[in-house]
Amino acid sequence: MTTREEALAYGLSFPNTYQDAPFHDTNWQLVRVKKSKKAFLWTYERDGYINLNVKVDPEWREFWRKAFKSVIPGWHQNKEHWNTIILDGSIPDDDIKRMIEESYDIVTDSPSKKIYEAVKKIPRGKVATYAKVAEMAGNPKMCRAVGNALHKNPYPDEIPCYRVVNSKGELSGEFAFGGPGRQQELLEADGIKVVKGRVDLEKYGI
Repeated sequence: MTTREEALAYGLSFPNTYQDAPFHDTNWQLVRVKKSKKAFLWTYERDGYINLNVKVDPEWREFWRKAFKSVIPGWHQNKEHWNTIILDGSIPDDDIKRMIEESYDIVTDSPSKKIYEAVKKIPRGKVATYAKVAEMAGNPKMCRAVGNALHKNPYPDEIPCYRVVNSKGELSGEFAFGGPGRQQELLEADGIKVVKGRVDLEKYGI
């Protein structure tokens, strides 16, 4: 991703968003959330490159800055909460998209963020059902949202989605965790016994 058009198109792919040019200057093109009108993606050209300003969780702020030289403290914005991405071709598209998605989640207080935080609380040696994760995330009715979020898990190394099973203790489909049997392998590495694709919720559930 090196162009403004690509960045704006990706930002506008999120629900309830729109493009705005608030400064009567075509160099500044933003993507906002409709209801709150909050911007989560700023685009502008500076020093020959398209730059993106994205909101960032303080816990990940330094991670991104250290990972890529072209991610710097937010230009003309609060440097504690914003990063600038310089589209010079050095950052993989998937990482740029992850940073934009994170910004959207922060601005919208997305259910996905709450779901991922809940999954992080499942201890090693335990599992939780979709319903339990929804409850832990603050809304028992969003079981379907839990499933959707887990299949789009952006940080599998930090968010142990493999510890989530269905209401019968059954494991997810083969595609979810990197191939056939992978979820079982991960659970067994945690010390959880899996029998015929199922976990004993009475013993291992939280």
